[in-house]
Amino acid sequence: MVRILGISGSLRAASYNTGLLRAAQGFASDELTIETATLHGIPLYDGDVEARDGIPAAVDALKAQILAADGLLLVTPEYNNGIPGVFKNAIDWLSRPGSGIPALFGDRPVAVIGASLGGFGTILAQTAWLPVLRTLGCRQWAGGRLLVSRAGQAFREDGTLQDDKVRAQLGAFVQGFAAHLRETR
Repeated sequence: MVRILGISGSLRAASYNTGLLRAAQGFASDELTIETATLHGIPLYDGDVEARDGIPAAVDALKAQILAADGLLLVTPEYNNGIPGVFKNAIDWLSRPGSGIPALFGDRPVAVIGASLGGFGTILAQTAWLPVLRTLGCRQWAGGRLLVSRAGQAFREDGTLQDDKVRAQLGAFVQGFAAHLRETR
């Protein structure tokens, strides 16, 4: 059984990226589970809060989910040509304390996909993730690429994926990432 943990970088319930993650879950099988995690409840990173109160419970819960997964699927929006602040903030919390980075992220397979309203999908946000993933020691899977552009046409208002071509691309991406995880165990 391969376990993928998917995290949407959006907090909005009807987010295209959350919808893309839900659609990815549709490709689960007897050999593949795709669990989801939320960024809700993670406060803004503040070193003083960390020193005074320690790691927030929502961050510890997300760490446990990551540790239990074979691979991590980041489903990223693109805000102002980059990584959404809420998503980067979660990674900043997850990287605390620094001594825990190797166990949590070191050599962990990570794939990145995303959807946006623009014509280039999330190419700039996905590219912006590369130095972050390298810094954390992740193994970025580059065996496929999924950039959903013009997401307003691919998704319904409630965030449900309606485009069959995108669904097929997503299925191929998920299956490719799962095969990679099986091969590299």
